[in-house]
Amino acid sequence: MADLITHFTTISDKRKPNGIRHKLIDIIAIAICGVICGGDDWVMIEYFGNAKREWFETFLELPHGIPSHDTFGKVFALIDPQEFQESFLGWVHEIAEITRGQLIAIDGKTARRSHDQSKGREALHLVSAWASQNGLVLGQVKVDDKSNEIRAIPELLKMLDIHGCLISIDAIGTQKEIVSTIIEQGGDYLLTVKQNQGSLYDQIASAFNVDYENEFKDTPYDYSKKVNKGHGRIETRECWITSDPEYINYIDPEGHWQKLSSLIILKATRVINGETSVQIRYFISSAVFGATQIMKFIRQHWEVENKLHWSLDVSFNEDSSRVRTGHAPENLALLRKMALNLLRLNKSKKCGAKTKRMLCAVDTNFLLEILNS
Repeated sequence: MADLITHFTTISDKRKPNGIRHKLIDIIAIAICGVICGGDDWVMIEYFGNAKREWFETFLELPHGIPSHDTFGKVFALIDPQEFQESFLGWVHEIAEITRGQLIAIDGKTARRSHDQSKGREALHLVSAWASQNGLVLGQVKVDDKSNEIRAIPELLKMLDIHGCLISIDAIGTQKEIVSTIIEQGGDYLLTVKQNQGSLYDQIASAFNVDYENEFKDTPYDYSKKVNKGHGRIETRECWITSDPEYINYIDPEGHWQKLSSLIILKATRVINGETSVQIRYFISSAVFGATQIMKFIRQHWEVENKLHWSLDVSFNEDSSRVRTGHAPENLALLRKMALNLLRLNKSKKCGAKTKRMLCAVDTNFLLEILNS
C-alpha cells in the first residue's frame, strides 16, 4: 500500500490553507481503496471509510477522522487531472512491463450521465490506451468540449513509451498527423481505413476487388483463414496482406502515409439462422506481419470494448455516474482504471472484477493482497 501511495504524494493541494482539515494523501488513499471495494460515488466512499476507520488509522494520520462525501467531491474537483495522470503513469510504468511488439489499442468512451445541461457541460469523453498483453490501462486523456478524439489521441501517445509497440486505432485515428506522432516515438501503427478517408479507401478497395476477381494469381498476398462455429452461428474470417512495394506505391505514390508498409483486407462472412452477411474492412500498417498474426492483432484491438469499456460499465457502473463538478469526473474515471488494473493484476481468485471488489470490501487481507499486486 505504501508503495502505491508514494506515487501520489507530489500532487498539489489546491485547497485554501485555512480550510484544510484532512491531509490530501489521506483523501486520495481512502478514495483508491473505496473504489476498489465497490464505492462508485463519494457517498459510498465515505461510508466505506467510516466502516474501515480503525484499519485506515494504522497507516494514515486522519487528524479529523474520515472526510465527508462533500470533502471528497470538492477535493477531487480541484485536483489537477494532469498531475493525477502523471502520478498514475509513474505507477503504471512501475507495475507494467510493455514489451516490444505488444499491441496498444487506443479507443474512446463516453460516461453518458456525466453531462450537466444546466451548466452547458457535455458528457465526459475519454480516450484510453489499453495494453493487450498485460490487460492494463496505460493512460487516458479527456476530449475537450467541442473537440474530438483526433486532437486528444496525439496528447495521449506523447505521454506513453510506445517504442517498439504496435498502436491500433479505429478509423477516426487514421490521420497523417497521428501517424507521424507514432513513428516519431518509435512505434508502428495499425489503422482502420473507412470511406471517410476518401481516395485511400477507394484505391485499396479497387485494387483488392481486381485481385479478388483474378483469384490473386498475379499478386503477392499472404493469406489466412479462420472458421468459428457455435450457437447456430458460423463465422469465417479471411485475411489478405501485402507488403509489395509496387502496391504500396500505387496506393500512396506521394508518400503521405509515413512508413506505410502493409495493406490489409479482412473479410468476415457470418451465417446466422441460414442468413448470410459479409463485411469487408481495410487497414494500413507500418509493420510487416503475416496474415495470421495480423488477424490476432485486429481481434485484440476490440478487446478494449469488453475488457475495458464493458468492465467499467458493468463492474464499476461508470455510465450511471452522475459526478459532474470540476475535474472530479475525470479524476474519478482514473481511479476506476487504477482499481481495474489492480484487480486484473491479481491472479489468486478466478473471478471477475465485480466479485473481486466485493471480496476486497469484506476481506481486508484480500484488499491488501490487491493493493500489493
